[in-house]
Parts: sequence; structure tokens; C-alpha cells
Amino acid sequence: MACLCRYGSSVALRLRCGGGARGGWLGRSYSSREAGPAHPDSNPSRLLRDKSEKERRQRERLAAIHAENARGTACEERQMKWTEKEKIVYSIPTKPGEKKDTSVPLPAGYSPQYVEACWYAWWEKQGFFQPEYHSRIPHAVERTYSLCIPPPNVTGSLHLGHALTVAIEDSLARWRRMQGCKVVWVPGCDHAGIATQAVVEKRLYREKGVRRQDLSREEFQHEVWRWKEQKGDEIYHQLRKLGASLDWERACFTMDRKFSSAVTEAFVRLQEAGLIYRGHRLVNWSCALNSAISDIEVDSVQLTGRTLLSVPGYQEKIPFGTMVTFAYPLEGEEGEISVATTRPETMLGDVAIIVHPEDPRYTNLHGRHARHPFTGRLLPILTDPLVDPHLGTGAVKCTPAHDPRDFEVSLRHALPRLSVIGGEGTMTELCGDWLQGVKRFEARQRVLDALKERGLYRSTQEHAMLLPLCSRSGDVVEPLLKSQWFLRCDQMARRAMEAVDDGQLDIIPSFHKKTWKNWLSNISDWCISRQLWWGHQIPAYRVSFPGSCDKQEQDDSDALWVCGRNQKEVKRSAAKKFGIPENLITVTQDTDVLDTWFSSGLFPFAMLGWPEQTPDLHEFYPNSLLETGSDLIFFWVARMVMLGQELTGQLPFSQVFLHSMIRDAHGRKMSKSLGNVIDPLDVISGVSLQRLHEKVQEGNLDPREISIALEGQKRDFPRGIPECGTDALRFALCSYRCQGDDINLDVGQVVTARHFCNKIWNAVKFALGALGDQFEPLPLQEVSPASAVDRWVLSRLYHAAVECERGFEHYDFHAVTVAVHSFWLHSFCDVYLESVKPVLQTGSTEQADSARQVLLLCVGQALSLLAPFMPYLSEELWQRLPKPAGQEPSYHSISVAPYPAPSQLAHWNSPEEEANFLFVQEVVRVVRSLRAEYQLTKARPELYIQCSELRFREILESFSTPVQALCRSGALFLLSTLEGAPSGCAVGIVNDSCQVYLKIQGLVDLQKELAKLGGRMERLQAQLDQAVARTWVQQYEERVPQHIREENTQRISSTKTELERTQQMIENFRSMLPERD
Repeated sequence: MACLCRYGSSVALRLRCGGGARGGWLGRSYSSREAGPAHPDSNPSRLLRDKSEKERRQRERLAAIHAENARGTACEERQMKWTEKEKIVYSIPTKPGEKKDTSVPLPAGYSPQYVEACWYAWWEKQGFFQPEYHSRIPHAVERTYSLCIPPPNVTGSLHLGHALTVAIEDSLARWRRMQGCKVVWVPGCDHAGIATQAVVEKRLYREKGVRRQDLSREEFQHEVWRWKEQKGDEIYHQLRKLGASLDWERACFTMDRKFSSAVTEAFVRLQEAGLIYRGHRLVNWSCALNSAISDIEVDSVQLTGRTLLSVPGYQEKIPFGTMVTFAYPLEGEEGEISVATTRPETMLGDVAIIVHPEDPRYTNLHGRHARHPFTGRLLPILTDPLVDPHLGTGAVKCTPAHDPRDFEVSLRHALPRLSVIGGEGTMTELCGDWLQGVKRFEARQRVLDALKERGLYRSTQEHAMLLPLCSRSGDVVEPLLKSQWFLRCDQMARRAMEAVDDGQLDIIPSFHKKTWKNWLSNISDWCISRQLWWGHQIPAYRVSFPGSCDKQEQDDSDALWVCGRNQKEVKRSAAKKFGIPENLITVTQDTDVLDTWFSSGLFPFAMLGWPEQTPDLHEFYPNSLLETGSDLIFFWVARMVMLGQELTGQLPFSQVFLHSMIRDAHGRKMSKSLGNVIDPLDVISGVSLQRLHEKVQEGNLDPREISIALEGQKRDFPRGIPECGTDALRFALCSYRCQGDDINLDVGQVVTARHFCNKIWNAVKFALGALGDQFEPLPLQEVSPASAVDRWVLSRLYHAAVECERGFEHYDFHAVTVAVHSFWLHSFCDVYLESVKPVLQTGSTEQADSARQVLLLCVGQALSLLAPFMPYLSEELWQRLPKPAGQEPSYHSISVAPYPAPSQLAHWNSPEEEANFLFVQEVVRVVRSLRAEYQLTKARPELYIQCSELRFREILESFSTPVQALCRSGALFLLSTLEGAPSGCAVGIVNDSCQVYLKIQGLVDLQKELAKLGGRMERLQAQLDQAVARTWVQQYEERVPQHIREENTQRISSTKTELERTQQMIENFRSMLPERD
């Protein structure tokens, strides 16, 4: 697709002007990427303001970052805190595809290299990722779940944005597979026409000194295929390393024979339906690539004024961000009319001057002419209501062949369109001998010099503007008139909007629906031609036969073009169309290729065998979900919907989930030139700073950018990146909120996730040791918790399963990871494990057996909750768990075992126990606070708890073992209201009905504590005096609102109580002091 951009413009929409002031079109922008017919917007000026403001904030943020770095503070604050961990390697000889030996003891600590060894090849060989395995799952349900991975470009390695996509999609695929669904997740790779050709061209020149033009088309394509085999395997290796449960038997590449046939079929059907036509129109053109480019390959750079930029093919930097004003002399009379432009070289293609019909300054010039100073061409002065008379003088120069808005004006006024810049970026013969063949930006200065010689130059001023650059080559994008193939989109776009409005297609998050409607309601025809050698050659043929020259019309006509699946079909169609025998017809295929996005738009159904009615297409189409980054909503998602509906009669999927974009920890866009693009494998395996530097130097960066990238790496990763492992990376990525703002990814978060892996590792290792060799697990439905803490932890497990199911259903992966993390860390490790240790060590046989059953159940179910995010760790540990009799043959892997369903755990829901335990946790908090206050790190003092309410006492009795374990106390005594606490205790207040007493006599420095309590008494007395003084104001009862008086009364009461308790503590401590002789 081509986005037709005008870079000679300003953010304020002030385009051109006369007499030193500026004029422009009403409501139109020449500086917006949306300015062209391929990507319009209902309010371009608002988009420009929003974009400008966003970029301004981004510049300020980056400036602050750079300022911190200059002061040397940012590095220290952002530097990851990590120590090198021991790398343990799985060394047991295992052939690829064989199951890992899990009979050996677990290593002492978690090591990603050990855990991740061997599992993926075994999963793949067992066929767990193929939908055919569905029939072997005991809990299988009659439901399919299909999705495709957004095919990464074959141009290079995956980055963290791809890793986020994989982490999200794989978690969904694994979750649905564990639920018993028939899942197919299809991998693929996109041929990436422009990007691939550019990379291979650079490689050929760097390695062999050969340019593309030195080779035949077939020879160049051979080089690309050879390169693709290398890079494609690298991408698939990365996907496997990320643990992606893709069905590799169904992998497809967009240039494969079957996929290419689908592309040809789609083009022919659309052309036969009248939706594809050939036209002579403006397109976005990269002179460096000598090809039209799509809008996604155009980067709009905000310039605030005069800026020097490097442009491919020029030795010196070129100035941009200036507005030149010059005059056209009027024909047949004295006078002139002035216009302004940021692109004076295009004035050779001016064909008219446009003013507003009601502008009184030009009423007398309506229908008159100005004379072009270099060509002698007469320029009519025309009127158009779109000209804004209030901007400058309101006189606008019109260059239809190099500006999309001027092109529209030329259609309304039947103006000629003169191309003065050619495809290679040089001036054409229409400019005259003095400029023909001169590079466009060198011609700019020559035109200015010539205007000055003729006395027509008026001024040059700095000018804010958006400059469109080709993202592939860095070249300045040039709008050019070219004969191309276009796809009519209006009807398809209308159906795509109706699908969302009718609820047939759900877009998540929902705020994208407005963007969807705004874009599609203003869509224009899509240029699908690309002037490349790599890609799907357009199945359109130029027909020639005796006398065909007499029929030849203008180049924008398709009169002599015929489309077909092959030459034989084309000749048959041409013979019928022109009434000529086939043997007299010669056909020549268009040398252009199709836009990569055209073939990508077919992926959801072409990957399943379309246009053939294959079993896969019947069973898995439409797909269940399309998940991708929010930046692809137009360029890929909308086109899939339009093409899917048009070619298959169905939506390609029923739901679209668009995740947020990943930025670096500073909020900057990931860019190779900044050195902040991170290879997921470097996070998984770890990498040194030196190797990061080497990767930058091995790439295709301009030498001028390499130093910037190296400095950025040195600043962000001064010690390199530690080994984190696949599971930690996946979990960290999914733990971010991905339905809103951009994700500022900090590798430090991945390091934290690795620590979480180690916590799980140690917890399961403890559990396995506690179970023993003779343990016989019960089936899940037969486990019956015996103690209050058993009932509490199983209730927490139930709620974790509820949160996970709800989160997955609503694509709230942050909520799922929080639920899993919270259960493992806070409920299981911090509370339950500590609570059952005394039971396992000193409890009765019945209590210990019950605790072991609950312990195993929690570990098994929690590993299953974790499995979609951490497939390697969960498999490694799950395989070692003892299984109930009869289950082993049914579930060979946790990846196909049942996912914990709330409905199966609901009988363990215990709101009462959970409410009770909140009180227990408050008691523990108060006791731990006392321990910290008195620095009792190792001591286990006696603990006395006094409750005036029976219900609190009963709660503590049922949870007495966990209380004692979590408080790390010695003996625990529950006192009645009639019993007093012994002397020598520190007192803590849980609530009005419960106090704790910690026996600290002999464990603390009494004199030091008395001094602290004396200071507390003084502070409390001052607070009490202040509160009481507020009640002494005149007319307190009448002037102060009731709720304020009540708060003050409560404050006085609580302060008095605290004073009394503090005084009691002082007396208590004094009583502990030894008597003086």
C-alpha cells in the first residue's frame, strides 16, 4: 500500500503563500502521513497536533534521560542488581526427541539450562502441539481453537516485540489445549519484499562487491532463497527456544508454492470482480529503492525548523525545515503573485495558482495567468473553495504530479500533470537541459539561484514540518505519478466496519474500535504494486498482437492488460477479449511484484490450504482469534478482514486482540540505531556487553549510527544481560498490562521473574522431600483437608483458578500472572509451607498424611496454573510428582493435562476460613513488627495472646500451629480475659479485642527500651494536648461540623488508650530491672 505524503508543509497547515505570508488548503495538511488517498483521516489537523504534542513530550523525556546520563546518575539507578548464578547443565545422554530422565535428583538450585534441556524436542516428537493429538486426551471437548502467528519477516532475528506476541499467543494455545480444546497454532514466515531485497543487496555488495543490477532477476532470486534458508531457520529456532507450541507440520512461508498459488488466485478473483484495476496515480516512492512503498514503511520525522539530514546518494547533508517564498510574474500586465514552498525544485512542475473564489485580493485575477519564469508556461489563476484565504495571501502553487492534494485539484480543474522528478530521484527532461539528470536536492539549490538571478526570490524562513522517510533506506519519500495496480477498498471497508458494529467481530481493547471506524470510513484505493525482484510477481500480462498498437491507449488504462493464473489462461482470455486467435497473441508478465501486505492479508485462510477446500480449512476456518501488536491494526488486521470477507465470504476470525507496543526501560522506541533492540535469546541465555557490541557491528547499521548504539548498550547494560531463561522472560512479558499504554520493558523485571522460578523450584523440592518415597497420592476429588490451614490454602487455590480463568477469558494476562504469582509466593510458600513444617515434623500420622495430600495437590494444581507461561519449569517439576494410580498412562505431559477448572475446585471454596485467616495474618503482622522493633532475629520468645471476644480466640485455636510457625515464636499461650500476661513482655495491639505479648525479658536492653518508650510518651502527650486544645475553641459544638467533632473525640480516646498502654509497658520494663542494692 502506498501512503501519498507531502513533506513540504507545516504542522500549522500553512502551505504556500505570496508576498512573504503563507497560504494553504482549508482543512488539509501537506505534512501528514495521512495526507494521501491511501490513508486519509477525517481530521488531519487534529492528528497533526496530537502527533506533534506526543513527539514533543517524547523529546522532553529523552532529553531528561540524556541529562541524567550526563550526570552519571541514570546508570547507577537503572543498573540491574544481579549476581552471576551457577549454570548447571543436564548431562545425561539423550537423543533428540527422547524423554528427559527425571529419575535423577533435582539440582540444588534452579538453572534454566538444566530445566529447558530436551523438553521441546520431546514435545514435538510426541505430537502434543498437533490437533490430531486431541483424540488421545481423556478430557477432550468438542471445540476447536485456531490462530496463526503474525508471520515474522524473514529479514532477521526476532526481537522482544515478537517475544511478547509469542508469550501471549502460546499461553492462550496451551491454556485452551489443557482445557481439552482441539488447538492448531500455525507458524509462518513472511517474505518481506522490500526489507529482504534491501538486506540481500547490502550483503551482496559487502561480500562480493556485486550490485543487484549486475545479476539477472533469476540469479538475484536464487541469492535471496539461499539467504532465506539461513535466516528462516534462525527465526524458527528462536520460536522453538521460546517454547512456542506451534504445529510445525503446518508451517508455511508466504513464497512457498502453495501459498504463492493462493496469492495468484486471490489477485485473479479480485480483478475479475472488478476490484483490482490499473491506474496512473500518485504513489509513495523511494528513490533509493526505486519502488513504491507502503505507508508502514514511511516514518514521519518531526522537524521544528532548519535541520541538516543525511540522504542516500548525497555526500553532503541536505537542509530541510525551511519555507522558500518566490514570485510569479503576471502575464500581460505589471505585477506578481507570490507563493511559498518547502520544495522549490518542484516549481518546474507547477501548472496553476489557486486562490479562494471569495478572496477579494484576487477577484481581479480570476481567469488571468502568470508566466513560468523558466519554461514560459502560462499558469492559470484558478479558484477553489478548499483554499484557506486567511493563511498568508491565500495563493497556492499547484504541482499535481508531485503532491496528492494538488492531484485532486487537477482532477477538478482538468489540469495537466507534469512529472519533473523521475523514479531514480533526478530531474526529468521536462525541466530543460540545465536541470535534466540533476539530483532533486541538488536541483533545489540551482532553482533558488536561478530565481535570485531573475529577481523573483523573496525569502527563506525556518518552517516546522513532518518529513516522510523510507524506513528501509532512510531516503526522503517522493510522491510520483506511476502506472500501478490498485485495489478498490470502499465496499470491503464498509463490510469490515459493519462486522464490528454488528458485534460479529470483537476488537479488544474496545477503544481501538473508534480508530478502526475512523480509518476504514476514509479509506482510499490501495496501491498493491511494488517495483522489486523479490515477491509475488503480479499475474497480469501485457498483450500484443498484430495491430495492437492501434488499440493502445494511455498508460493508465488496462485495455491491453489481461490477468490470469498462467500464460495459457491469459492467452485464452485475451483471444476472447480482443477476438484474435491465440496463436497470434504474445503476452509479457508485469515485472512488478505485489505488496507484501497483500499476501499477508491472506494468511488466516491461505495457511489452511485455500483456495482448495481442505479438511483444515473446513475445520479451523474462521480462526478463533487474531492476536498481534496494535500498530498493525490497519496494515494487516483490516486487510485480513477485508480480503477474508471478500474471498471466503466469512470473517477470518471472530476476535482481535491488540497488545501494547514494547519500548525500552526509558520509554524509547526500540531501534537498532539506539542499541536498545534486544534479542530474546540474549535474555534467555545471557550475553556479555562485548557480544552485544559485536552484534551491532555485524549488522547493517550506518557507521555513523554504530557509535550511538554502542554507547546506548554500555549505558543500559554495563555488565551485559544475565541468564534469565525462557520461562522467566515469558512470565515477565505477560505480567505487564498489555491492553493500554506502551510497555516500558525493563530487563530487571525478567531477572525478578527468574528469582520467582527459583522460589518455585525450592518449594517443589521441599514438597518432594516431605512426601517421601512411600507416599501414595489420592485422586483430586478424594482429598479432604483436615486442618483449618489446609482448608484455607485450598480455598486460595480455588480463587487463584477463578482469577486465572477470568483473566484468560478477558485477555488480562497481567491478572493471570498476578494470581499465579500471589498463590505461589504469598499463599503457598510464605504461609502454607511454613505452617505445615511443624505438622510434618511433629504432628500425628493422620495430620501429616492429610498435610502431604494437600501439599501435593497444591503443587500439582499450581504447576498447571503456571504451565501456560512457564512450560519448561512446570514440565520439569510436574514429571517428578507422584501420580494417583491409573493416571500416568493418560497424561504424559503437563501440556496436555487438565487445566485447573474453578468448577472442579469449588467445593473447597471457604469464605469463612479465608476471613478468619485475615485476622490470623494481622496477629502475625503485629508479632513480626514487635520482633523487628526489638531486633529479635533468631530468638523464639514465648507468645501470649489475649482475646476478649470468644470468636477471635476460637480462630487462633484452629490456626495455632500456623500462628506459632509464622510468628517464629516459642510456646504459644492463649489467655482468657481473666488471665494476665506475665511480666517481661512487649505488648502489641491487634484490635480493640486482642493484644499480643511477646516475652522479651532477657532478650533486649531494658534501659534502651525505656528511653524509647519515654520518647513515645512525650509524643503521645503532645498529640493528646493538641487534640484536646481543638475542643476549647469558642462555640465548638455549634461551629465545628459533627463528623469533625466525632473524629476528634475518637482521636482523643485512642491517644489516651495508647498513652495508658505505653505507661503500662514502661512499668512492665521497670519491673524487669534488677533491684539495686
